[in-house]
Amino acid sequence: MTEQDTTPDPYLWLEDVTGDKALDWVKQRNAEAVSALTGGERFEQIRTGLREVLDADDRIPYPRRRGEFLYNFWQDATHPKGVWRRTTLEEYRGGDPAWDVLLDVDALAEAEGENWVWAGAAVLRPEYRRALVELSRGGADAAVVREFDLVERAFIDDGFTLPEAKSRVGWIDDDTVYVGTDFGEGSMTTSGYPRVMKVWRRGTPLAEAETVFEAGPEDMSVYAYRDHTPGFERDFVGKRPAFFSSEEYLRGADGSLTKIEVPDDATSDVHREWLLISLRTDWEVAGTTYSAGSLLVADFEAYLAGARELTALFEPDEHTSLSGYAWTRNHLILDKLEDVKTRLEVLTPGPDGWARETLPGAPELGSAAVMGTDPDASDEYLLNVSGYLQPSTLLRGEIGGEVEVLRRAPAFFSTEGLWVEQRFATSEDGTKVPYFIVRGESTDGPTLLYGYGGFEISLTPGYSGGMGRSWLERGGTYVVANIRGGGEYGPAWHRAALRENRPRAYEDMAAVARDLVDKGVTTPERLGVQGGSNGGLLAGVMLTRYPELFGAVVSQVPLLDMRRYHLLLAGASWMAEWGDPDDPADWAFLKEFSPYHNLHSGTKYPPVFFVTSTRDDRVHPGHARKMAARMRELGFEPDYYENIEGGHGAASDNAQRAFMSAVVYEFLLRKLSPDETVGAEK
Repeated sequence: MTEQDTTPDPYLWLEDVTGDKALDWVKQRNAEAVSALTGGERFEQIRTGLREVLDADDRIPYPRRRGEFLYNFWQDATHPKGVWRRTTLEEYRGGDPAWDVLLDVDALAEAEGENWVWAGAAVLRPEYRRALVELSRGGADAAVVREFDLVERAFIDDGFTLPEAKSRVGWIDDDTVYVGTDFGEGSMTTSGYPRVMKVWRRGTPLAEAETVFEAGPEDMSVYAYRDHTPGFERDFVGKRPAFFSSEEYLRGADGSLTKIEVPDDATSDVHREWLLISLRTDWEVAGTTYSAGSLLVADFEAYLAGARELTALFEPDEHTSLSGYAWTRNHLILDKLEDVKTRLEVLTPGPDGWARETLPGAPELGSAAVMGTDPDASDEYLLNVSGYLQPSTLLRGEIGGEVEVLRRAPAFFSTEGLWVEQRFATSEDGTKVPYFIVRGESTDGPTLLYGYGGFEISLTPGYSGGMGRSWLERGGTYVVANIRGGGEYGPAWHRAALRENRPRAYEDMAAVARDLVDKGVTTPERLGVQGGSNGGLLAGVMLTRYPELFGAVVSQVPLLDMRRYHLLLAGASWMAEWGDPDDPADWAFLKEFSPYHNLHSGTKYPPVFFVTSTRDDRVHPGHARKMAARMRELGFEPDYYENIEGGHGAASDNAQRAFMSAVVYEFLLRKLSPDETVGAEK
């Protein structure tokens, strides 16, 4: 029985996000953190360096192709809220393109007196003349939707508009959209997402939109979309009962629904004549068993008619998983991970099956991600290549042709004397857990261990100019742990740390920490751990379950109260990951690692910094607030900072991002190198 099991939660008032009492508490904690951690020479150097990285004019402006144009959203010192713009490939190749600005969010925010944050745009194919622009107040997930004319570069006064909500909206044609939003009582799921999808016709009130599909209140969400591929126009609707399950239907012109019969935990994707099926668990079909993590393909129309002629395009092994895929007009690009290192392959359908060849570009100890393709019109692909010490390079190619370098990102820190190595730690149950270590010759600097371990998300090597300047150049060592719960080795790696098995992820993280000490990389006093969101929970567990392993802990936008997480904001949508606290059997294992319920007055905890955002409407800021308050009650002195805006990313512009990162690095440097000014002159 833990300390807080026997008494009511005394800090429920801190769950009142914008309540006066709660915000007064937040302001006091913020003032304490600012006073303690900012203002010094090193902090200002770090913040200035981070801002230079974030605002650098020679960053890669990553484009997205829509028809003849390449679109980009850009933020810098002149445009802190950003501009939505476009150019041509020919201009982009030139190195200094003439950008056509479509929407200046800074100007819009000033004109309307709103703290607008760009949340994306859905552009109508194939003409690309109209867009449904989403704008968030302060960076929250909830956004307003407004129709925008790309020719006139203006919002349409009588166009499609939606008030602030967690909406799902997409084009059907010039005068019709699919819309799921807060239509009133009963229209949202317990997870806070749309439960009802409707067809909304131009010129009619939203209240008259026609319902075409409904999910249950306990389902996670509902969705609908039109595939605008020329010659293969189709409509789909579906629901996600839970985070890792889906149910999808082909919607006929008469409104009829034909279910795509695949396993509930599989995902399906239709492209032209093909149906792709990604498996999370083993599946037996017509006497053949396909393993979890496989990618299967079938003729879509034949499959709907009952045929089950499947071809395995990818099958995992103990070292290899499928990270993702992307279609071009005539090919399929597979993004594979071999022991967390990217390998790319091109598959081409033909009369004799699917031909395979390697797609060049992936580094040996790095990652390569397909940033975009043009599946309607060509076999073009954009590829971003980077590594921990390798600045990003944006490549463009066409399958079978030459690959050209479109952009090279600048190097923001010196890599002299630094190297990257992959190692494996042994967890409690004997599982080998990979981790990457980035370090130099120094063995007495601080070490920062980062992890996530959830939702089948993989942590792959990538360049961070801010981390390099703020940490590596100051003598620090950086470590990324690929613990179970992630997707580094496919669904099985994720499933190994689900629900009652969640402690495996924490044991993996602790094993990496111990390995770093055993191999002489660092000491517990100089080892810090950091994570955000699900990784914030990970950091919280490291604090409460393994306090002796660390000299400092940073828990960002975290989940920490696992008794009430499902009642707060989007928390109900994650019960497939962690469990249902209202089920006594689930609470029995959840309470064993819930950080909020495992604080004890007699334990020696390392210094901890909780960072969150008032405007985070995904993970409730009450988690971090209550954890800090409970620690203070028990006599500890955690640092706490809550950005008033910024959403789940905890920052809405580059100035805020630089500050939030700088204050974290300053905390870590002070706690892990208390008697030194590590790299203070840099």
